[in-house]
Amino acid sequence: MLGPGQQNDMAPACELLRGLRAKQVIADRAYDADALYALIRKQGGTPVIPPRRHRKHQHRYDREAYKQRWSIEAFFGRLKQWRRIATRYDKLAANFFGFVTLASIMIWLK
Repeated sequence: MLGPGQQNDMAPACELLRGLRAKQVIADRAYDADALYALIRKQGGTPVIPPRRHRKHQHRYDREAYKQRWSIEAFFGRLKQWRRIATRYDKLAANFFGFVTLASIMIWLK
């Protein structure tokens, strides 16, 4: 799902995860929201999301599983080396998604 460039990532998170079964859902602090936690648990999963600092109740999370997140972050870092993706020159979502797919294939083939 590709949203507008100015939209934050948390806005469509619940809608994207609705109906998906996962043993664990790993995300960074930006996704620390009660609604997302409730949805993940309702679907039988475990949220692996560190709590934001302002929370009164600092919930626990699996720190070892959270360390696995770096490989995904490294991939997005490589994608952002493509100037066309980092600055989102394409106006149409289909064109942008196509180039992200092409860049992902190029990275995978290396």
